[in-house]
Amino acid sequence: MGTKSVRLDEEVYERIAAHKRDDETFSEAIDRLTSDYSLLAFAGGSSAEAADRHRELLAEADAKVSEDRRERLQQLGVDTE
Repeated sequence: MGTKSVRLDEEVYERIAAHKRDDETFSEAIDRLTSDYSLLAFAGGSSAEAADRHRELLAEADAKVSEDRRERLQQLGVDTE
């Protein structure tokens, strides 16, 4: 695959840099940020049942994170009550 050089306004460069992950190149970041896939497109095709299940899974994950955090704080001797 070849490469191309492009000029970017400094504002555009800074916006891309702000969204670029540490482990990706600018090319990879631009590809990811401009891909056709979007969460909004994905959400538009889900059923009410799928959305409810997704909410349940998110709530379970949040509860697990909260419990893990509480346990770690207790191990450090921090009162969590």
